Amino acid sequence: MRPQTSAFGPAWLRERLARLLPGGRAARLCVAFSGGADSTALLAALAQLPGRRARLRALHIDHGLHADSAAWSRHAARLARSLGVPFLARAVRVPRVRGESLEAAARTLRYRLLGESLAPGEVLLTAHTQDDQLETVLLQLLRGAGVAGIAAMPEIAPFAGGYLARPLLSRSGVELREWLRGERLEWLEDPSNADLALD
Repeated sequence: MRPQTSAFGPAWLRERLARLLPGGRAARLCVAFSGGADSTALLAALAQLPGRRARLRALHIDHGLHADSAAWSRHAARLARSLGVPFLARAVRVPRVRGESLEAAARTLRYRLLGESLAPGEVLLTAHTQDDQLETVLLQLLRGAGVAGIAAMPEIAPFAGGYLARPLLSRSGVELREWLRGERLEWLEDPSNADLALD
């Protein structure tokens, strides 16, 4: 990966999206917003861009898998409101599928709902970072994936009749948290992220 020549923030993100997205800066964006640090940094930086809020919204999926998931959804709604960003939450029940982990079933359902919720011409943004990319590659290698697994997550790909973009793949979670602290923004910490029993 190339070293970053500028710090993360709205200006960096504006230029990144201009190069990455079909339609560049004019694209309508929907952020998959969990309320965690990475998606909070993405949404907050976008909300600071002049004229962007009219073409930006946040979508939260509440899987109901944790006792605090309803509180997390309320936190995400409050934060989006404080940023002046339209917010939609969808609560779902994750079906148990024999032979499939609960996390994998939740991920499949989440992407299906995100795709169904996109408006025509809207681009879905997820806040995957360098850390997520490395984790994905390592897990794929452990599962015996070949070259396709090593390639990991693309920065942009066709999705639900439009596009899914991951503009933060070159940034680290540590950097995003530092930026959030500087902005005095709070985020959620999902305890499952620290659970080594889960992929």
